[in-house]
Order: sequence, then structure tokens, then C-alpha cells
Amino acid sequence: PTPGHTAGSVTYLVEVEGRLLAFCGDLVYGNGKLWSLAATQWSYSGVDGLVATHVSCAVLADREPDVLLPSHGPVVDDPQQALQTVRARVQELVDLRLEHRWDLADMHARPWAPVTEHLLRNRASFANSYALVSESGAALLIDFGYDVTTGLVPSTQREARRALLWPLDALRRDHGVTRIEAVVVTHYHDDHVAGVDLLRDVEGAEVWVPENVAPILTDPSRHDLPCLWFEPIAVDRVLGFDEPVRWHEYELRLHPLPGHTLYAAALELEVDGRRVLATGDQQAGGERPMLNYQYRNRFRIDDFVASAELYRSIRPDLIVSGHWPPQEVTGELLDVLLADGRRLAQLHRDLLPLGEVDFGAATFDAGGFGARIEPYRSFVRSGDRLALDVIVRNPFGREAVASVRLEVPEGWPAPPARESSLAAHAEGIVRFELQAGAATRRARIGADLTVDGVPFGQQAEALVDVE
Repeated sequence: PTPGHTAGSVTYLVEVEGRLLAFCGDLVYGNGKLWSLAATQWSYSGVDGLVATHVSCAVLADREPDVLLPSHGPVVDDPQQALQTVRARVQELVDLRLEHRWDLADMHARPWAPVTEHLLRNRASFANSYALVSESGAALLIDFGYDVTTGLVPSTQREARRALLWPLDALRRDHGVTRIEAVVVTHYHDDHVAGVDLLRDVEGAEVWVPENVAPILTDPSRHDLPCLWFEPIAVDRVLGFDEPVRWHEYELRLHPLPGHTLYAAALELEVDGRRVLATGDQQAGGERPMLNYQYRNRFRIDDFVASAELYRSIRPDLIVSGHWPPQEVTGELLDVLLADGRRLAQLHRDLLPLGEVDFGAATFDAGGFGARIEPYRSFVRSGDRLALDVIVRNPFGREAVASVRLEVPEGWPAPPARESSLAAHAEGIVRFELQAGAATRRARIGADLTVDGVPFGQQAEALVDVE
């Protein structure tokens, strides 16, 4: 992969009669030039394509091709000189567009920043990933998402979510790593898991996933959640909570960590005499840590009280997170996190009419909806039967009857409404069987909810692709 001219660009390396030829598309044009600068401006006023071009030129130079064969411009017989000239000129352009200098050559040369001697942070990934290095030469990665350069693209298309493997070369070259044995993920978001299948395919690494995250990774189409990966990710090992996991000289322990998302875990370990807690995207670093909740991720209003209390029980020396530098943990920081978590919960209780209508802000999530449909996305043939589960919530502090009616596309047989008796603030499942209509893409099914005669309207949707 050599993004630059486009986010999805690639270079083909072919050995012919002892010479390594690089068919590099529009990455470069002749000696030290680019075919198009406009093409590198992937976003409004951004430097994303320029940054990708610089890094791709460096990665290609590392492969030591004998000849560059671009799609436009002359054959380049001195690839090292041409690629270095492009990099120098592109760095200057980037410098002119940024308030603070981004040393791209340094990021390429030293992508891994030591947190401790044997725990390294990948500076070249959009979301931080970490390498835990064993004295045996093995490495265990914590998260592995897409590259920082393609991750800058304001797009959710696959070409803008590319995991690149070139930082692994530096692990071997500079840190004595001989193999990547496993990757542990903290939560399901694409910027943390985009590369785990690639690690399995290329490095033979196993994918280890917390027990509350595994169902999302293995069946993403079932869930109406943001930032899902495109396909299911196979899980080699499901990790239970509070059960120690031995990996070489290290002991790992996972803890549930709802807040940023309901489907997340904190990873506790000791390395180089320091107790470290990897918390994913739970909170930002800095003097005043920001509690990073997202309602669509199924945040519950007491989640950050629970995470603050977890931190106080573990007493880590360091917190390493998904998007911020490692943070030294002090008593003052722990006090701030607990106070902010409690205030966040109280403000939700003050602002929401939970005494009258509560769709599960404390026990389920604070998203404000009384239903969801699973699977969220289905793929069927025209005329086939389709089963959908509507998970409904009783918003009242008393037993109540929930009535669900499905809104189906025109031409589909409409099933009759169904009812379910629910205890106070309880969830229940109402199953419907439908017959798919004519072929279409993303047919929408809506779930209309009424509880004890109180209409709440359409509370959930599902999408169906019909062939």
C-alpha cells in the first residue's frame, strides 16, 4: 500500500532478471515531482494526502527498488534520490500548512515511542496501539487499527480505513521483536480493530477479545452501533473478566469498562516494575480529563462512576489510552475522575425526566430509545422468510404491557402487532417473522412502540438487503 495520490493507491514490486521494479502508479512523477498536488488534498484545507505521500515514499525507499515505473512521467533509474527529493519538498509544503511542525521522517524512522522499556506506543496509527515486548522476542499488541495518514481522510470508506504494516518492520529492527504472537483489543471501534485480521493473515497472530466485545466483532451486522468494522472478525480466544491471562513473563487481567461504549474493557498489566492500565477511549488525558461518552455507543449514566472506582481499586501507575499520551496516575487524578463521574451522572438525573419515563439510562443506556431491532442488517432473497427480534424496554416504574407494531416497506405483508408484559424498567424480546418483498437495497423496517397505552412512535429501525 502506498497511499498518496489517492487513499487506496498501491505499488507493485516485481523482480525481473535480478532487478526489483516498482510500478508505483501516481505516487511520483519522474525525479522528485508529483503528477498532481490537487489530488493529495483529500479534505478541505488538509495535508492528509501529502502526509501519506511522504510516508509512502519512505516505505517504498525501504524496499530498495532498482527502478520506479510511474503511470505518468519518465522511468526513474535512481529511486532513492527521487523519493528523497519528493519527501523533502512535501515536508516543506506540510510545514507551511501546520501551526506546529510534524516531523514525518522521524515518525517513519521511529514509529514506536517507549512508554517503558518493554511497552511501546505506535505513533503511526490513528488510534494508539501498543506493543508489549517479551524477553523471548515475542510481541503482544494492544489494539491495531488504521494508519494515521489514511485515518485523516474525512470518509468512512474502506480505502480510508487502511491498516498498514510498515511500523512492524521497526519493531523487528529497533526493539528485538521476532514475532507478533497476539493482539488484544480494548473495544470494537474500527480505528482500534481495522488491522487485526491483517495481523492474523500476515503475521500469524491470534486475536484475543474480551468477552463483552467478541459478540460485536464476530457479528457486526446484528448491531445498530457506530464505528463497526466492515466484516466479521474471527476471534481466536475470548478473554473472561477478572481471570488472569499468562503471556510469557507477563500476567494480564481484563475488567469491564463501559462508558465510552458498553462494549469495552480495561487491560491491566505490570511491565518494567510499573502497573499499567490500558483504557481504550474511556477518557482523554490532560490536566482536566474529558469523560469520552457517546450516547450511540450505549453509554449509561453511572458508567464513569464505575470506571473511576475501578481505577481507585487497581491504583495503576500509568494509564495508556486510545488517542492521548500516557498519563501518570496521581491521587488527585483519581479524585477528579470520581468527582466528574458523579457530577455527570447527577446532571443526567437532573436533566432527564427519569421519574416519569426512563428508557434505561442507568441500567441499559442513555440513548433515549425504547427499542432496538436485531439483527440490524439482514441479507435475504425476495420471498424468503426473515426473523427480527425487537428488544423493548418498559420506561415505567411499574409492570406494563408493551405493544410493538412493525412498519414495513410497501408491498411487504405487514405482520400483526405483538405485545409483551414487562416488569418495571425491564427489557423483553418480541419476535416477528416477515416475508421479504421485491429486490432492493437497504429496505427499512421500523418498530413503533406503545407502552400501557402511551405511544412513543418509531423507536428503532432495521435495514434489509433483498436480492
